[in-house]
Amino acid sequence: MSAEATNPEARPEALPELRRRGRTRLDLRRLGRAALLGPTPRDRLPDAIGHVAEAHRAHHPDADLSVLRRAYLLAETSHRGQMRKSGEPYITHPLAVTLILAELGAETTTLTASLLHDTVEDTDVTLDQVREEFGDEVCFIVDGVTKVEKIDYGAAAEPETFRKMLVATGNDVRVMSIKLADRLHNMRTLGVMRPEKQARIAKVTRDVLIPLAERLGVQALKTELEDLVFAILHPEEYEHTRALIAAHAGERDPLPAIADSVRAVLREAGIAAEVVVRPRHFVSVHRISLKRGELRGSDFGRLLVLVGENADCYAVLGELHTCFTPVISEFKDFIASPKFNLYQSLHTAFATPEGYVAEVIVRTWQMHRVAEAGVVALGNPYTGPPAADQIAAADCEEERVDPTRPGWLSRLLDWQQSAPDPDTFWNVLRSELAQDREITVFRADGGTLGLPAGASCIDAAYAQYGEAAHGCIGARVNGRLTSLSSRLADGDTVQLLLAHDASSGPTADWLDHAKTPAARIAVSSWLEAHPDGARPADAAPRAPLSVIGLRSGGGNAVADLPDATVRLAGCCTPVPPDAVEGFVVRGGAVTVHRVHCATVAQMRAVGRTPVAVHWRATADCRVTLLAESFGRPHLLADLTEAIAREGVEVVSATVEPPVEQRVRHSYTLQLPDATGLPALMRAMRDVPGVYDVSRA
Repeated sequence: MSAEATNPEARPEALPELRRRGRTRLDLRRLGRAALLGPTPRDRLPDAIGHVAEAHRAHHPDADLSVLRRAYLLAETSHRGQMRKSGEPYITHPLAVTLILAELGAETTTLTASLLHDTVEDTDVTLDQVREEFGDEVCFIVDGVTKVEKIDYGAAAEPETFRKMLVATGNDVRVMSIKLADRLHNMRTLGVMRPEKQARIAKVTRDVLIPLAERLGVQALKTELEDLVFAILHPEEYEHTRALIAAHAGERDPLPAIADSVRAVLREAGIAAEVVVRPRHFVSVHRISLKRGELRGSDFGRLLVLVGENADCYAVLGELHTCFTPVISEFKDFIASPKFNLYQSLHTAFATPEGYVAEVIVRTWQMHRVAEAGVVALGNPYTGPPAADQIAAADCEEERVDPTRPGWLSRLLDWQQSAPDPDTFWNVLRSELAQDREITVFRADGGTLGLPAGASCIDAAYAQYGEAAHGCIGARVNGRLTSLSSRLADGDTVQLLLAHDASSGPTADWLDHAKTPAARIAVSSWLEAHPDGARPADAAPRAPLSVIGLRSGGGNAVADLPDATVRLAGCCTPVPPDAVEGFVVRGGAVTVHRVHCATVAQMRAVGRTPVAVHWRATADCRVTLLAESFGRPHLLADLTEAIAREGVEVVSATVEPPVEQRVRHSYTLQLPDATGLPALMRAMRDVPGVYDVSRA
């Protein structure tokens, strides 16, 4: 349906080697409808699969086509006599699906499984036969695409089928590649079905398949699926957009002339590049019309500039911004900051002297291949680590490699285990796929977490700790204490603070801030299991609590004044081996301060003369520590116990009233050995609920 908008002959989908071969790009829609069988000698590839072989060899010149021949013969034999609702022989469907994938550059194993993807589901062929004939890899992919039996699952068959496919995709992404191509061909031929069934299939495609195509980077499939869904679910808007495109076809298009100007600029700068006009598809035209209102000639397409190296992309950008008037608000650098679906390009726009605004996409040929075909072009990313020479080659080409598993897929596979109910799984899946952006945050231990945009510290806690995050009591973001409801931004560093006592658990308001399905399912499950809650109500305001020990002392500092009484200052509580200074105060006593204490500067400012002070050989000392924590029962007892385990005596302790569930403790302690101070502070920080311990 979107042929008028996309004009496949004008789109530079083929790679440079295809252009050198002079090969005309195949029309997938025409071949998908007209892959007729006819009599074919069994000693050569049938004509119907000849198109697939030609497309496959264009991307993989050395591919072994014998396995495709065997797969086609098994599929054709097993589907013989079956007809599609359109009246065509059923074999035209797996052929069309396989041709779509071949055009995108899929490798031989994917095409083999694609030819067989309906045999186990719709014929007498078994998985054991597929495994025996084509191996475990093809068998796994075919099994992943095969629907579950409706007789076993009833109304839950569709959600459970998608669950099965997603789990299989976690092990081999080619499962979902075949499903996307399968849905595209089914959507192309959906006109023979009843309107209500068309609408139901289109809605599932919109809510699940299109977001999956976007996340897997298969833009070539995503854009056509969007157009087909648009035509079914929004027929009036579709017809309006169709009329706009038809009207534009009869007018002068300014983009070819603008493309000529860009070619001249790049040629003069010595940059080897191919510049083509890329028409917008229907949904893109509809969106731009909503954004800009009345459309002009340059709004119906964009310029695509293809170069050889990453550096050339920025060279092109520099020339465009130098020779034309750039629209700065339209600039986006997806090369330095790629999208989570592997997409890389530079986006910009410039104004021409005639008043047109031309949007431009700049990318390398490799980026273009990945942008159009996504994971389909990358083959199977789960075959193990690349060899050293492959890594070196990748470094030289400066191109991204596919990760072993995208972060969004790992999250999806994790939370689906906690959603055994098909309705819950189905609803949460569509909600999860509606998140179209992803951020990366850094953990305190140096690891990373991939989260959807808008995620909070609660989401980060469950992503990192699973059910242990029930005890999360706070977080530090970029070193600053913050609430669990705080939203995270791309590049933030988050340190999550956990309490390990049984009284800790989430509250109902966590659901207002949890964005990921894993967090929402975990919090909901905990609240259902603890209907009365477990966290105590906020304590009423109270006066500071003081605990006074039985001992006081002046520490082990010695002043260079005969018979002088020495006291350690309470404002900074110096301990060995701190650098210290003393000052004589009223009564002839010498008060000892750390040299960086604010009181030292004040004493010097009023003309007081410092007294030299040194530490005795004995190692005992007195120090004041401040402990900051979240309020909870028995916290003071736990802190006192931790201090006692270190062999330290409490001289005095003060606990301030809680403010926003945060409590501040002040301890004056007598240490038997000053070298034990770091270990003491670590022991106090390890007490659940304590997030900071510092010297007074």
